[in-house]
Amino acid sequence: MKTRLLSGRSCLGAGLAAMCLAFSSPALAQEEAPDEFTVAGSAALVSDYRFRGVSQSDKEMAVQAGLSVTHASGFYAGTWASNLAGWGTFGGSNMELDLYGGYSTEVASGVTLDVGLTWYMYPGGADTTDFAEPYVKASGTLGPVKALVGVAYAPKQEALGNFSNTPESAGQKQDNLYLWTDLSGGVPSTPITLKAHLGYSNGNPGLGPNGTSVAPTGEYLDWMLGADLALGPVTLGVAYVDTDISKSDAAYLQPNFSSTKDGSSIAGSTVLFSLSAGF
Repeated sequence: MKTRLLSGRSCLGAGLAAMCLAFSSPALAQEEAPDEFTVAGSAALVSDYRFRGVSQSDKEMAVQAGLSVTHASGFYAGTWASNLAGWGTFGGSNMELDLYGGYSTEVASGVTLDVGLTWYMYPGGADTTDFAEPYVKASGTLGPVKALVGVAYAPKQEALGNFSNTPESAGQKQDNLYLWTDLSGGVPSTPITLKAHLGYSNGNPGLGPNGTSVAPTGEYLDWMLGADLALGPVTLGVAYVDTDISKSDAAYLQPNFSSTKDGSSIAGSTVLFSLSAGF
């Protein structure tokens, strides 16, 4: 859905409106105002909320939604939210709320550069769970395949600190680096899109003050292979998600970060299903 705003100065008030109509040429009056702002939204139901390969919803279903506003200049801002595992993780918050903003522009033929920042918030949780993460992304096409590479670096912050009560922990602030690449491509003459993801995390091996470390085992890889089926405004998705986090490291995630009801790893392989819609 798009909203339309008049570019340049606008005419306000009844008297000024009459003057505007009087001095506007017929051609200009009939022209459609250009799109300066684009508003887009999405909603999804997923079988598990996986963030960089690790479950944030205790391997249970999650409801997610987002809204973004993009200006014709390339600047944009938006928000995204999901339910979480609940009490005992994320400082007691049941919700993740992300605020983000940035600038996207074409730097070469078919190549787009995107620079921005995401602020991760956990409403209702402890004060030390929120953190900021700047990112840079470059995207383009390789024949029929769309490709994206990205770098996200969260500078040293208390929410990413080592609070694991180990001898090397002093509650110090920590940083986090995440590198990733995404590939996607449509299957000719079908509504199916194939997709793949590979990510690398390097950060604090502790759990943060309330289990919010984005690299809870320090350093690991995550990957995904999946497919989407577009049915009008609705998309059905299936994906295989996994990490190289070992069983011993995965055990370290419990119970401080999260643990499932059956005690299985929240970083192990799984098949995710999703139902989403955009507007």
